[in-house]
Amino acid sequence: MKQLTEKQIVENWSKLIQLIEDTFDGERKEKLLEMYKYFEDRMSIAPASGKAAYHNAMVGGYVEHVLHVTDCALQIKKLWESNGAMINFTDEELIFAAMHHDLGKVGDLDKDYYIPQDSEWHRKNRGEIFKHNPDLQYMTVTDRAIFLLNHFGIKMSQWEYIGLKLTDGMYEEGNKTYYMSYNPDWSLKSNIAYILHQADMMATHIEFDEWQREDEEVSNKFKSAVQTKTETKTKPSPKLSEKSQDLFDELFGDK
Repeated sequence: MKQLTEKQIVENWSKLIQLIEDTFDGERKEKLLEMYKYFEDRMSIAPASGKAAYHNAMVGGYVEHVLHVTDCALQIKKLWESNGAMINFTDEELIFAAMHHDLGKVGDLDKDYYIPQDSEWHRKNRGEIFKHNPDLQYMTVTDRAIFLLNHFGIKMSQWEYIGLKLTDGMYEEGNKTYYMSYNPDWSLKSNIAYILHQADMMATHIEFDEWQREDEEVSNKFKSAVQTKTETKTKPSPKLSEKSQDLFDELFGDK
């Protein structure tokens, strides 16, 4: 299973803080840096999901996922724009929504959203590395994200709110009224939500593919190690007698 090194975790956190420094300014940047400083110890090591077969269910997985989604969102926005789509939001708004779409997975002000799964059965049979913290008041991930931003006095534009709220697409039941409105006057008037949903899905699948490849590599290395060990045990020494060599060939040679 994919794991991040301590160096990678530190580097990803530095990239996230640098993204804030480069994208925002004034009081907004100060409040964002204040919030990230408050959550640094928890956010920097938080996982992005709870199950190994989902995405980035590992220490430091949350920050890496946020960086992936932000990068994918900027790339997808260029693709939409180059094909004539309406872009009525700024890169700052897109980055803000991408950075905070999963902020609720950090937890609340003093409790983590994910905690280590202490049930061996769930770890073994359901692949649950982490579980939801039962001491946390239930909110949707996006509702908790909005609550935390509000707590730190960080305001959002209309498009930032729409993008952040609808990133999960129709996987979130409450989003259907936005995506499936039969009244043309109520339809989404910006493409930011579609772009962010695509970016989130793209990043999630890339992370799953990385996990799967790494898992296969570990499995292949294990098989190779077992095969090498077996060959070392069974292959006769070149100093064996001719009779021993004949016996080995009879037992293990090509039939």
